[in-house]
Amino acid sequence: MSALSPLAASINVAIGGAIGATMRFQLGRAITHWLGPNTATAFPWATLTANVLGSMAMGLLAGWLARHGSVQGEQWRLLLGVGLLGGFTTFSSFSLEMMWLVERGQPGLAASYAGISVLAGLFALYLGLVVMRVSA
Repeated sequence: MSALSPLAASINVAIGGAIGATMRFQLGRAITHWLGPNTATAFPWATLTANVLGSMAMGLLAGWLARHGSVQGEQWRLLLGVGLLGGFTTFSSFSLEMMWLVERGQPGLAASYAGISVLAGLFALYLGLVVMRVSA
């Protein structure tokens, strides 16, 4: 099987992105329902959750692709990594919410959010890679 055509690659990214964005939306709704609107909007819990879960999933995917890479690996990378996880994780929302916290006069909370997001995301990605390496 040859490499994906640009159209096929774009279709894989689009399908994955649509699914990931829908999952992200539903995660936000679920967290708002679970925590209540006041708690859910006092701190960006949904975005933090999406970024940490997405980072973990990206680690698992990267580990799987490294181990089982094949011609079809590129299709999975585009569909799941670029598309689904790109649509699910929300760095642009993270940036916006950081500015909201700063503009609301809460720079300490903004710094905490940034630190937790980056460190937890990196740890989750690392954990995903470790899980895939150990299960070899």
